[in-house]
Amino acid sequence: MTRALILDRDGVINEDRGYVHRAEDVVFVDGIFDLGRAARDHGMRIVVVTNQAGIGRLYYSEDDFQALSAWMRGRFLSEGVLIDRIYHCPCHPVHGIGAYRQDSFDRKPNPGMILAAQRDFALDLAASVLVGDRESDIEAGGRAGVGATVLFDPAGEGLASACSARVGALRDAIPLLRAAPQSRRAAPDAPAGCGQNGEPAR
Repeated sequence: MTRALILDRDGVINEDRGYVHRAEDVVFVDGIFDLGRAARDHGMRIVVVTNQAGIGRLYYSEDDFQALSAWMRGRFLSEGVLIDRIYHCPCHPVHGIGAYRQDSFDRKPNPGMILAAQRDFALDLAASVLVGDRESDIEAGGRAGVGATVLFDPAGEGLASACSARVGALRDAIPLLRAAPQSRRAAPDAPAGCGQNGEPAR
């Protein structure tokens, strides 16, 4: 089985400026490419798991999201980092419109996207590392059985968290990639969610 670096997108890969969906609005977080290169040096897969309720709110379309994802993957490749897959959930249980209004198993803090990545890439989640900037990311990782859940807290807010580590800079997470947690039994299969995750970004 393979270890993975599991990344949230908004607030970890790029600055969270609210429903980012155009390349010209993307500002990459300092250290993200260094973190990605370190993960590859350790033989880890890199997957992104991102809530994208802006789709469900009809602020932007699936095509907009996929176009931005393809651009972002290209930027990472230009920095020597392959993102294996980007998983997203467009649903919201309250503000989703039409079919998007549902409490999807894929929407963090639910673990659906992480478990989909586990199935797709035969991941050893217990030996993997998740980096997120919200407690919903940490909870999703814990529920999926991810061995190390890292809270990225650049503002030093010191919020209560169930994370296994807290960093103020993404480069500070690099040493955590070396210390693989002891493998545990894989999490059980999960029910299907929105039906729009797990596809490679086009």
